Amino acid sequence: MGRYFLGIDAGNTVVKTVLFDANGREIAHASREAVSRCPAPGFVERDIDQMRHDLFEVVAKVIDKSGVDTSDIAAIGSAGHGNGLYLLGAGGKALLGIQSLDTRANALVDKLASDGVGDITYPISGQRPWVSQTPTLLAWIKRERPEMYEATQSVLLCKDIVTHALTNELVTDISDMGGCGMLRMPENVYDDELLDAFGILDARQKLPRLAHPSEVVGHVTADVAAKTGLRAGTPVVAGFFDVIASALGSGVARPGQASMIVGTWSINQIIVENVDFQNENEIFMSSGYADRRFMSIESSATSAVNLEWLVREYLEHDAEVAAGKSPFDLANELVAKSTFGLDGPYYHPYLYGAPCNGTARAGFFGVGGWHGRADMLRAIYEGVTFAHRQHLNKLRATGARFDKIILSGGGARSPIWPQIIADILELPLSVAKCQETGALGAAMAAAVGVGMYHGYEQAADNMVSMDRHYSPNPDASEIYRKRFAMWHDLEKAMLPFWARFAAVNS
Repeated sequence: MGRYFLGIDAGNTVVKTVLFDANGREIAHASREAVSRCPAPGFVERDIDQMRHDLFEVVAKVIDKSGVDTSDIAAIGSAGHGNGLYLLGAGGKALLGIQSLDTRANALVDKLASDGVGDITYPISGQRPWVSQTPTLLAWIKRERPEMYEATQSVLLCKDIVTHALTNELVTDISDMGGCGMLRMPENVYDDELLDAFGILDARQKLPRLAHPSEVVGHVTADVAAKTGLRAGTPVVAGFFDVIASALGSGVARPGQASMIVGTWSINQIIVENVDFQNENEIFMSSGYADRRFMSIESSATSAVNLEWLVREYLEHDAEVAAGKSPFDLANELVAKSTFGLDGPYYHPYLYGAPCNGTARAGFFGVGGWHGRADMLRAIYEGVTFAHRQHLNKLRATGARFDKIILSGGGARSPIWPQIIADILELPLSVAKCQETGALGAAMAAAVGVGMYHGYEQAADNMVSMDRHYSPNPDASEIYRKRFAMWHDLEKAMLPFWARFAAVNS
């Protein structure tokens, strides 16, 4: 068996390829920014053909950088952002790629809610319709773009485009399709009643074959081998919903372990051995990823994307950045110098809507003339973490129990943010040594798929190690408890304004 495993992580903002050895050590890394386009307000799309081109380019680059003999690459795994919608026509022709930041279906979600569709779908899939959800978007396409709906032959998710590009196979996995509300759970199967509730029962024949994430579903084609330098015939596994790949790549592989991802999305998840959709405390989504193992997930597009926005709009033109400093390093330095206390500004991280409220908008509150950009940045770090805490509270309300967090995502790389998170959550947390946890989780699925390890737990024991540990500061936690209560009350007070603002702008 080859000694190396290639992990591909196709997120909303970046496509990454990382080559690992069997001990999880990174050999080489390459990435390319994923360019989005916004053809109308609320629309967030990706060019699938450009995505394929970028994929082949970064794969070729990582192989060149690594210097390894590609016959030593045992298998390939991929991960991709969940939900959204990727449509292919005849012969694999790219039709449309919608990312999970898209909010075009707001009005349809309201109609589905008024029609009681969620009361049908939640007991089946553990999800109610929401704006970026795959079946909701597919229903929107059927209503608003009927000619495209008819031309669609394959309904895929982001990482399935990667698998198809490498192998020509049209296949998906249970973690991704479960995470986007397309499966009956806990059986992890397509379901006619579920599809019919969305009005898309006729899309059944457009859905790809279902596989487990570590199942070998195809092999690298000769054409792809010529473009990338990969060995033709290299096994490719089905891959993961990226949030589960990141959890696994950070070491979360056993029931009761909790993962928090501070990335484009706020991801908060815990491994459970069964799902209960009769609990009065509903959660955002559940996803299967192994036999008798599920991930209970609370998430929203409210995390580090807020920092990325502020950096792009306000810090990238700073003199220190122009002189070569990373804008994110500058952000961390400013937050470290900011004044911490009850008087600081508040921030709602709702650039792309709030959980279960697509009309919410981001905003700073309580800003005084004595506050500077360092205080505004701290408000973003805190506001994003408050949103994570709100999600974790919902998981606890369902009976989930955890006493430690394993942190991953871009926010985990900050020297400042993890301590703020530990203080706000009042929990100890650890950060894995590998920063590219999504790619590592995908590579771990590949290692399990070809028999290097017997299951994800053994893969985690051998391929993941921790780098840093943080404990909450009781004095800081006391202040944050008061600030979180104020932040939460402010959100409730904003609800009528957000609704009125959305009505005026519709």
